[in-house]
Amino acid sequence: MSQKFVGAHTSAAGGVFNAPLNAIKIGAKAFALFTKNQRQWAAKPLDAATIDKFKENLELSGILPKHVLPHDSYLINLGHPEMEKRDKSYNAFVDEVERCMLLGLDRLNFHPGSHLKKIPEDECLDAIAENMNRTLECTSGVSLVLENTAGQGSNLGWRFEHLAHIIDKIEDKSRVGVCIDTCHMFTAGYDIRTRETYDATWAEFEKVVGFKYLKGMHINDSKPPLGSHVDRHQSIGLGEIGADAFKFLMNDERMNDIPLILETIDETIWDKEIEMLYGFEK
Repeated sequence: MSQKFVGAHTSAAGGVFNAPLNAIKIGAKAFALFTKNQRQWAAKPLDAATIDKFKENLELSGILPKHVLPHDSYLINLGHPEMEKRDKSYNAFVDEVERCMLLGLDRLNFHPGSHLKKIPEDECLDAIAENMNRTLECTSGVSLVLENTAGQGSNLGWRFEHLAHIIDKIEDKSRVGVCIDTCHMFTAGYDIRTRETYDATWAEFEKVVGFKYLKGMHINDSKPPLGSHVDRHQSIGLGEIGADAFKFLMNDERMNDIPLILETIDETIWDKEIEMLYGFEK
C-alpha cells in the first residue's frame, strides 16, 4: 500500500464542496483548493449547508483532512511595508484560517510575503512571523504552512533560510509548517535533477529547516531553468527538472503521509500524471 498521497489543486467553482468531487474524478488521494475567490479580498461567509456538504463529499472521497492543503488568497501579504495594507492582509488571513476551521481542515498553505523593495528583508520576515503569531493566538487547530517561492520580484521565502527565520520566531511551533514547491525550489537555485543534487538539496533543507516541518508539497516541473527566479510550472517530465527528480521523490519516505499536490499547467492530464507518479514507486 502506497504511503504517498498525490492529488492536484482542484476547482471549487460553484462551491467548496465541489473540490472533493473534482478530486475523485482524477483519482486523487489528496487535493488543494481555495476556500474563497483567491483574487478578491472579501467573500461571503461559509454557511452551515455548504460546510455540511463539503464534509459529506470529503468523506465520500475517502481523502483525510490532513491530505487536504487549502491555499489562501494571492492578495495577502503579511509582510507588507505599509501598515494599513499589512493589517488588511492580517484580517483576511485570519478569515482564511477560520474558514479552514469551519471545514474541519488542519492546515493552510500561503506565500510568506514581499518587501516590495521598501523595507529590509529581515524587517519583512519579522512582520510575517508577528502576523502569524497573532493569527495563531486567535485561532485553533490549523497549522500555518509557509510555501517556498521562486524569489520572483521582491517575494521572500525562496531561500530555506527565510523559512527558518520565520519559524524561529513562531511561538507555537506545533502549528507551523512548510510546503515545498519543486518548481519554486528549482528556479530559486536548488537543483534536484540528479541523485547527487537531490540528496544534497534535501540534506540542506533538513539542516536549515527540518523535515519535521514538512506539511505538504507542490509537485511541478519547471519551464524556466535552474536559478532563474521565474515561477512558471510545467507538466511532469516535460520541463527543465525532468522525470528523475519525481522518481526520487516518490521513493523518498520523508514525503510519506503529506499532501503531494500537482499544480502543473495542463489539468486535462492530471489523472495521467497522478497515475504516472504512482507508477514511479518501486
